[in-house]
Amino acid sequence: MIIYYIIILIMTLAGAFASLFLKKASSKGNIISMLKDKNIYIGGSIYVIAALLNIYVLKYLEYSTVLPLTAITYIWTMIISYKILKEKITNKKKIGVILIILGAIVISI
Repeated sequence: MIIYYIIILIMTLAGAFASLFLKKASSKGNIISMLKDKNIYIGGSIYVIAALLNIYVLKYLEYSTVLPLTAITYIWTMIISYKILKEKITNKKKIGVILIILGAIVISI
């Protein structure tokens, strides 16, 4: 059973990295430039992998458990934005992450 929760962690991490690549592609300005950027395809491919992992986990765990746990993506996103994009982490964001963690724990028990 623990393997499915590990897959959820991988799935959420993949989703956060997919968003990072799409963010990089979005800096190109217009749609044509974005479509020529490899980052959009890397991000899209990672999203597909995350979706496939999600489908796989849903086969074994309840939807009401899996869907709330996908909020872990927000935690990964904050870490990635801080480490890679050098964005500031405010107190509101910290409180939000604590609430997400508490919610994930409550849901998974």
